Amino acid sequence: MKIVELLIEHHNYSLNRPFSYVYKGNKSIDKGYRVLVTFNNQELVGYVLNVKDTTKSVSELEEELGFTVSEIVDVIDSSPLLSEDLMELADKVSDYYLATKISVLQSMLPPSLSPRRSFLKAPKIAYDQYIELEKYDEEDLTYKQIELLRLIRDEGRILKKEIKQVSILNKLIEKKLVKIVKEEKRRLEIPEYENSEKVTLTSDQINVINEFKNSDDQVYLLEGVTGSGKSEVYLTLSEEYLSKGKSVLVLVPEISLTPMMMRNYISRFHDKVAILHSELTPAEKYDEYRKIASGDCKIVVGARSAIFAPLSDIGLIILDEEHVESYKQDVPPFYHAREVAIMRAEMHHAKVLLGSATPSLESRARAGKGVYHFLRLEKRINNQPLPKTTIVNLGDYHNIDKESYIFSFKLREQLKKTLTNHNQAILLINRRGFASSVSCRSCGYIFKCPTCSIPLTYHRSDLMLKCHHCNYVEPSMDNCPMCGSKYLMRSGFGTERIEEEVHKLFPSARTLRLDSDSAKIRTKIPSIVEAFRRKEADILIGTQMIAKGHDFPDVTLVGIVMADIGLSLPSYRSSERVFQLITQAVGRSGRSDKKGEAIIQTYSPSHYAITMAARQDYELFYKREMESRKAQSFPPYTFLASVTVSGKVEDTVIDNVYRLIDKLNEDLKDEAIILGPTTPFVPYENNNHIRLILLKYRHMEKVREVLRKLVKANAQKGSIALSINIDPYNF
Repeated sequence: MKIVELLIEHHNYSLNRPFSYVYKGNKSIDKGYRVLVTFNNQELVGYVLNVKDTTKSVSELEEELGFTVSEIVDVIDSSPLLSEDLMELADKVSDYYLATKISVLQSMLPPSLSPRRSFLKAPKIAYDQYIELEKYDEEDLTYKQIELLRLIRDEGRILKKEIKQVSILNKLIEKKLVKIVKEEKRRLEIPEYENSEKVTLTSDQINVINEFKNSDDQVYLLEGVTGSGKSEVYLTLSEEYLSKGKSVLVLVPEISLTPMMMRNYISRFHDKVAILHSELTPAEKYDEYRKIASGDCKIVVGARSAIFAPLSDIGLIILDEEHVESYKQDVPPFYHAREVAIMRAEMHHAKVLLGSATPSLESRARAGKGVYHFLRLEKRINNQPLPKTTIVNLGDYHNIDKESYIFSFKLREQLKKTLTNHNQAILLINRRGFASSVSCRSCGYIFKCPTCSIPLTYHRSDLMLKCHHCNYVEPSMDNCPMCGSKYLMRSGFGTERIEEEVHKLFPSARTLRLDSDSAKIRTKIPSIVEAFRRKEADILIGTQMIAKGHDFPDVTLVGIVMADIGLSLPSYRSSERVFQLITQAVGRSGRSDKKGEAIIQTYSPSHYAITMAARQDYELFYKREMESRKAQSFPPYTFLASVTVSGKVEDTVIDNVYRLIDKLNEDLKDEAIILGPTTPFVPYENNNHIRLILLKYRHMEKVREVLRKLVKANAQKGSIALSINIDPYNF
């Protein structure tokens, strides 16, 4: 009999500890296996942490332990799901982010291998069946059998499903002349790209690559202006590590960027590349995960969760566009791929390369202090100049007229010129939908999400009102539900409205739209990007999805329709986000031998985030923003942690949040600045009222220890839920 310690699949803090079971069966069982157990009258999945043999009886064990010991129902796996280094990584991530270990393990594994009950419905291995020659002998065969046997001999192997004469095939199998060979099928269709020609590196690229190779530092920040050739640096260094037998992990922040990075790597390294991101089907994820774990692929390209890919002997981890916030997960466990990459690199003695034209202030500050090795690419390829950029003040009525309140004279003029010259344009507005809110002119009623209490966005394409936070939808109405009035007002505008305006002003212009609505069908993103690259459209309209990473040689104009979106958000990062988005968007223009231009429309033409982004002056913005961060004690001058308290009864939530603040002030009075409680931007979600506490601190360990105790002390309280987010991005 064996004593088995395991984690239960629920990731409540109260269950974040090993539970003991016994196993009397004959199956192999070890650390890293999944098992079926009965827990609290439910059949759940457990993840095995430890296995010990015992000669004691169950009753003796129960007497020794002081509680009833249940028996494991069944063992699911025949080998460990995670390697020792990934198990160690799970411990590090769980400890740093104060997350339950089971939540980290569930984030690391695809649905088919996840330690949760739902894995039973997830796809398993798929096989192709091939027919291969076992022995060649035509004696005593019919003509039809000889014909098929010769075909198999000449072809070497044939897919079984391609053979229509099943009875003839069965006779050949029966005579042991041919055999069926099963081969695991890869359900993700990887496009075949022509071999990419190696480009001649610039002297700047060569210098950066040599400096990277000749240094013993572990983390590097590559700051390169848009169009400076960071991607070719990634490819060259990847080739260098592959030649040494090492594996390479390449992360991109957005699914929309994965196809381009995928194209770059597949055209250079072909079947050595595996793809991992959230838009793959569970079956595709499962196949890719198994292929990586088997060692068949030495390069993984993917989004945030690909940081947990089961690669061995990693030599290089690359985070492209390292500043983008999607590297930070916004649900438990709240990990950041950059920090996990550094943890993983330490374990593999690997190097981490962070790349961006607009690095996060945290990374840039670390590079300035020498914590990260600072590398720079300060010129565009072929010394192309940065786009000529014009800021248009929408507050000045001389810049607009009744023909269009969305597009200024300047932007319309440049769009017309671009279309006349058969070049392409990109129009960015970081808001999807047609109108950002709908209200009643008669009584003032605003259509809001019943789950989140934030205004619903009107989408004309399907005549629906949608919540962009929780994805709630309801049909658009013609009458106010409060007073019955037909006078409904749609305020603001998004990508759908921009597309309609383009068609009104330029009827012959061909347009494509790329936002999270048009990309709901997962194959749409690469097809839209490729269609625009092939010049099947003149204008690409989109949200931030079109602002980063893309390289369209015929784009000579970028129009930022409303640069102010984001500046008014209640976040210390709002200026940084706007600066990064504008800088990245402007950088899409004039990337080949054609001169580029950018038009920035704004009601805040003198805001430093906008003026400095227009000049592509990262250093000046960094200096200005760091002064603001220092004055307010925000990162990178401090660390942050947020404590979220939620519950069904608002008064209970408020009582508990004030009790927690008193406790934190008592335990951390000299260690942290404690702010709150505050009501977050989304104050009500999933029928729960939410309040927030924010901690600013300089010394991490003391604060984390207090938060650990706080979590344990409140784990059993059913009336409220507690959530800790280390290094939060939104609060």
